[in-house]
Amino acid sequence: IVLLLLMKVTTASNTTMAEYKKEGKPVERRGRLTVVLGLATFISTFGSSFQYGYNVAVINSPSPFMQQFYNTTYMERYNSPMEEDFLTLLWSLSVSMFPLGGFFGSIMVAPLVNKLGRKGTLLFNNIFAIVPAVMMGVSEIAKSYEIIIVARFIVGICAGLASNVVPMYLSELAPKNLRGAICIVTELLITSGILLAQTLGIRHILGNGTGWTLLLGLTGIPAVIELLLLPFFPESPRYMLIQKGDEKRARKILQRLRGWEDVDEELLEMRLEEQSEKAEGRLTVLNLLSQRSLRWQLISIIVINMGQQLSGVNAIFYYANSIYANAGVRQNDIQYVTVGTGAVNVCMVMAVSIVESSGRKLLLVCGFAVNCVACVLFTVALNLQDSVAWMPYVSIACVVVYIMGHAIGPGPLPFLVTSEMFRQTARPAALMIAGGVHWLSNFIVGLAFPYLEKGLGNYSFLIFAFICLVTLVYIWIVVPETKNKTFLEISQMFDKRNKVEIKLDAGDLPLKESKENPWDVAKVTSF
Repeated sequence: IVLLLLMKVTTASNTTMAEYKKEGKPVERRGRLTVVLGLATFISTFGSSFQYGYNVAVINSPSPFMQQFYNTTYMERYNSPMEEDFLTLLWSLSVSMFPLGGFFGSIMVAPLVNKLGRKGTLLFNNIFAIVPAVMMGVSEIAKSYEIIIVARFIVGICAGLASNVVPMYLSELAPKNLRGAICIVTELLITSGILLAQTLGIRHILGNGTGWTLLLGLTGIPAVIELLLLPFFPESPRYMLIQKGDEKRARKILQRLRGWEDVDEELLEMRLEEQSEKAEGRLTVLNLLSQRSLRWQLISIIVINMGQQLSGVNAIFYYANSIYANAGVRQNDIQYVTVGTGAVNVCMVMAVSIVESSGRKLLLVCGFAVNCVACVLFTVALNLQDSVAWMPYVSIACVVVYIMGHAIGPGPLPFLVTSEMFRQTARPAALMIAGGVHWLSNFIVGLAFPYLEKGLGNYSFLIFAFICLVTLVYIWIVVPETKNKTFLEISQMFDKRNKVEIKLDAGDLPLKESKENPWDVAKVTSF
């Protein structure tokens, strides 16, 4: 389904060739979805991004049985029942250790991708999925809830690395006209992981007292598949050319990915990007924070990634049963409502073609606007459910609409936009910062929401509504559209706001479509 949808995006343009003429001008050759590109996309997202989604939702359905296991284990050790506050703390840690691990995974991104490459990092990352899968699978036999908490932290490292490296890897494999659609597959596999975890978590499947350890341990299977298959697919050509200096291998990789021999134009664009970065060199996080030429890109990715996580989406996935119970859904029906919302999430993300037709900015603004309105209406519905008999159905509808809004923009696009806003040498450090913000915000939501729900009750989602509103206003005012732009062109779009202009080193080729002499442009400096 993924491959067919992506092929549909490019059906109309695949026959366009650079040597054909139209109105006296060369027509640019459009990239197409080849078998190598499609399979590399699917295997990398299934083995890595899928882990993120699966482990976000897997802990929700079996939570009563896991908490019972915590209490029973504590009783066997200390001959007294566990206090309710201590159980709440342990459960909050079990949930929030995953995003905390994600935070530490995200800060490992830059050194690993620069040392091992994009594909090499994804292969190495499978260690952080297979080991915790075994740990969680034997936790009941070992009679240790500590093993679960530690394993959740380790699998969080896997998700933190994957959520940063997969968009980087795919954005560097894909041609610019397919970059949005290809990177949306990341979110599609995340939502598919969520849906599978919710489905397997139904009581009569694995979400019961005997099946929950197997449910947690299944996360290792996609990692094993990726470990076996991904070595047969190429490394990022940009990494090979710009960071390793191996033009011959980069050319062969591009020819394999594009399905044609003439890749000189794309290699030229990569060399121009490399030349524009010579004055900056490879940027560390500290260097990136001091770069005036990247100031507004950095602010933008922080705001967008904070907005994505503090909008409340993971509160819904982590604590879906509690939220639906408070909304008046009958206990036996909650698991099916949860699966239904997961299916809606997948269906919305499958509309991959709108990313290239509508653009990133519009989808982000519309998505955050829908989230904001849905949170406000959900708050109203929660306050009226005791006086209006049909109000629980309105509450469910609000959650479904919220999921739909998140799926069209705030869910899939932040990491794609982060990858697009930065050039090759700055991209690892930028994704490291974006990932750190993403996972730290996720950790805060996972740890704080139970207490927030107890303290604010029905009004807890108003905080999420306010954050969505602030984020969409910022995106509308500051963030440019990046659709169908090269990485270098996107950097130039920020120059005016950053009050700098990109300059190539003397003797290099001028930038494509530039109206200025590049030797006359002021050199980028740090502030």
